[in-house]
Amino acid sequence: MQRIFSFLILISMQYNIICFAQPLIKQIQETPVNRLALKYCENTLWWAGVIDKGNLMPIKEGFNVETDNNNYGNQVQPLMLSNNGELIWSDDPLSIFCTKDSLIVESKMGSVIYKKIGDNLKQAFQFASKAYFPASGRMPDKLLFSNPQYNTWIELKYDQNQKDILHYANAIISNGMPPGVLMIDDNWQEDYGKLNFHPGRFPSPKLMIDSLHSKGFKVMLWVCPFVSADCDVYRYLEKNNLLLKDSIGNTAIVRWWNGASGLLDFTNPKSVKWFKGQLDFLVNEYHVDGFKFDAGDFHFYKNTISFEKVTSTKHTELYAQIGLDYPLNEYRAMWKMGGQSLANRLSDKNHNWEDLQKLIPNMILEGLMGYTFSCPDMIGGGEVKSFSDDAAVDQDLIVRSAQCHALMPMMQFSVAPWRILDKTHFDAVLKSVQLRERFKEYLLNTVKMSTISGEPILRSMEYDFPHNGYEQIKDQFLIGDSLLVAPVIEKNTSNRVVFLPKGNWISSDGKKIKGPKKLEIKVGLNSIPYFEKVK
Repeated sequence: MQRIFSFLILISMQYNIICFAQPLIKQIQETPVNRLALKYCENTLWWAGVIDKGNLMPIKEGFNVETDNNNYGNQVQPLMLSNNGELIWSDDPLSIFCTKDSLIVESKMGSVIYKKIGDNLKQAFQFASKAYFPASGRMPDKLLFSNPQYNTWIELKYDQNQKDILHYANAIISNGMPPGVLMIDDNWQEDYGKLNFHPGRFPSPKLMIDSLHSKGFKVMLWVCPFVSADCDVYRYLEKNNLLLKDSIGNTAIVRWWNGASGLLDFTNPKSVKWFKGQLDFLVNEYHVDGFKFDAGDFHFYKNTISFEKVTSTKHTELYAQIGLDYPLNEYRAMWKMGGQSLANRLSDKNHNWEDLQKLIPNMILEGLMGYTFSCPDMIGGGEVKSFSDDAAVDQDLIVRSAQCHALMPMMQFSVAPWRILDKTHFDAVLKSVQLRERFKEYLLNTVKMSTISGEPILRSMEYDFPHNGYEQIKDQFLIGDSLLVAPVIEKNTSNRVVFLPKGNWISSDGKKIKGPKKLEIKVGLNSIPYFEKVK
């Protein structure tokens, strides 16, 4: 028998095969390898760190991602967690492929580590958080969580201007919505990389920001690492070797969604100093409060030559580190910055029910990967084409989107609900804002606890109530450990099913309910089913 066991270990080591039904000895499990071929039992489910694929979690046969030069438009973490307390980690990008009976995990650049930590998802996360992305003890600006956010993108698109921004802010307040963070989006600046207010569209930017401050807003500006090739700033940066190069030593011209530009080289300390100098000038001169850091995606850095030779993922990480100096920040692309005081939003969502249904599972995955300070994109969708002049607006979808956001860590408006909704639907949106106000202190306390523990603010049912058959639930979530939220996310829904876990709960309509229990609830336009756990 001993000879047979030794032979099985030798074969397993040769092919890097681990069977989760009968795991091998601990030493073999934790040996770094370049490739794992994992055979698992039917009850072993995995969550992988590609946030825009959160709706596909836990992964199934056919799942296939390559993250060496692709962040899939959103955050990535080289981590996998299972509901049976296992984890996979690498310091480098992962390739993940799931077949009918195997999970193939490979790192082309480094090694992969498998560990069996405990027996549930929470234990695996807690170990990973402490070992690989410990909580920093800091949080982004609390106004991001306490009040709704407002982004000028959908209303103004590329016509960002002082007059209409002030009109938008005044309309927020006059329509009964509270002030919060106001994000001035792309094209406020004179050119990409030329980070001064466009003098034609912003005749008095300091006066504008002072006015917004007086109304109770904090102001963020959209920025990116691109530099237009036909402006004087580009010529200065090129002369001083602060931009990325191509393979023959010329300044690299990178194509992105707004054209072709130079790209700042953040492996060069002088580039970081220059960029932060531009941001600090905006803070000191105009009293700007923070920045929305767009772009930074892996693929923009592919095939470029930098001051210090690094991977494309490292470029994204270096861009993210800049935001740590600005408590009011937002990122969409991210790499290995879990636990840090950075606000991460989901990638742009379309104005449709399918994308609304992605919010909860994608937000769950963000938290599981350590990006706990998260925003579910813009209410009703942040994809600008969804709100073009001839696009149809689904008023019910706007309401349900606002309700889904209402008790998530952040709530961000862009399209003006008072402009596109009738009174009945707008009143329903206002009720969702009022509900957030009611739970504001609980939300803030949960955020503060996360800065210390690193645990997700928004959690799946499986995270806090393991092995109860909740692994596949993607339409309800927990905020902290005492608030369960089950928003309506399907069109023309008059009833919805809620799975209430073990404990004593009080429903949104005041009923006391003892779990575990499966409930069927009638829901109207104003309904946001939620349940508070009581001792």
